[in-house]
Amino acid sequence: MADSKKAVVKKKVKRNVPVAGVHVKAGFNNTIVSVTDLDGMVLSWSSSGASGFKGSKKSTPYAAQMASENAISKAKIYGIEKVTVFINGVGPGREQAIRGLHLAGMDILAIVDKTTVQHGGCRPKNPRKI
Repeated sequence: MADSKKAVVKKKVKRNVPVAGVHVKAGFNNTIVSVTDLDGMVLSWSSSGASGFKGSKKSTPYAAQMASENAISKAKIYGIEKVTVFINGVGPGREQAIRGLHLAGMDILAIVDKTTVQHGGCRPKNPRKI
């Protein structure tokens, strides 16, 4: 006869994250917003494309604002009250994504720009000799 063992079900622990990090990747074609805890584990994310915008409308500042509001609304179940914003990229949705966080009711502790800047670069091509 088969043993009637019950499966052990672990109770899901409700995490409380009062301070979180928001990473905004502002590209030329899309804006991606990720909400993480202080260790870098992603709690929720959203993008302009996931917010319902298609084609060239994904690269608008309004789409970036909607993406940041959607990401925060998904992460509200963790009890987030204050955020530190990390911005990467030079797309058109940089400032508007921060405004979206503010409109969603978040207290912004700091804004950090992590956009890489080229210095030096590759050796230039030699001039043409005629």
